[in-house]
Amino acid sequence: MKDYYSILNVDRKASPEDIKKAYRKLAMKYHPDRNKGDKAAEDKFKELSEAYAVLSDKDKRQQYDRFGSEKFHQRFSQEDIFRGFDFGDMFAGFDFGGGDPLRDIEAFFRGQTGGFQQGFPGGFSTPRPPMKGRDIEAELSLSFEEAALGARKNVIFRRNGGREETSIKIPPGIDQGKKLRLKGLGEKLPGGGPSGDLYLRIHILPHPNFRRDGDRVETDLEIKLSDALLGTTAEVPTLEGPKKLKIPAGTADHSKLRMKGLGIGHGAGTGRGDQMVRVLVRYPKTLTPEQIALVEDLKKTGL
Repeated sequence: MKDYYSILNVDRKASPEDIKKAYRKLAMKYHPDRNKGDKAAEDKFKELSEAYAVLSDKDKRQQYDRFGSEKFHQRFSQEDIFRGFDFGDMFAGFDFGGGDPLRDIEAFFRGQTGGFQQGFPGGFSTPRPPMKGRDIEAELSLSFEEAALGARKNVIFRRNGGREETSIKIPPGIDQGKKLRLKGLGEKLPGGGPSGDLYLRIHILPHPNFRRDGDRVETDLEIKLSDALLGTTAEVPTLEGPKKLKIPAGTADHSKLRMKGLGIGHGAGTGRGDQMVRVLVRYPKTLTPEQIALVEDLKKTGL
């Protein structure tokens, strides 16, 4: 993911003024009016502008530092990133040798952000979108099966002091701690305008039989010593209910057997992982006289 500090070549503790100076210096170098037809320079200019739009905004910078790049981009769209970013102020007084420093900026970013919030000198003008309501968070608990296979859940949450309910589809294979964004279900502003978003943090409840390892489900199966030696067929719990599993003769303690396609879902139409069954051989702690005699006979045969 993007490291905005590295992009601007500044320290994570850099002051707002240092960040501004770094951006102006690099923007002068990579501005498209100085690099006609240079796609790499255009991409670098976009990247620099995105980094500065975040790090120059106190609230966005705090969110970026707190959550890190990946989670920040789950919470903030391109439109959110450039909301309130004033290119007119940033490029005032720039001299690019006769070119208009703002001429290409709108073309670069309008398609990504849906329009800027500040007017553009030199004839550019875009309306300022209304303020957005506050984002809210809630926790959603899922059973192991719901997280593995997907489900539809009714979610109850509170916003603006009231209790609301909505129905959402949980994708198969969702991870512990993952956040689902429900656009427009956050706080509403008293005067109208777009609502914030609701972020649901996923909590997966433990299961008595199953453990998760990536896209695999793991479970234990205890069998008798004689079944381990001679082989057997045992019933194993799976996400789809009990299923038969063949235990080969001579199966060692803690061996793992695969049940193909019975693991964690990958998403619609993309299959599932496997279930791994760990075989635990149950050794008797005490033997009857008859069993001792039989084991003695086996010992004599070299077993």
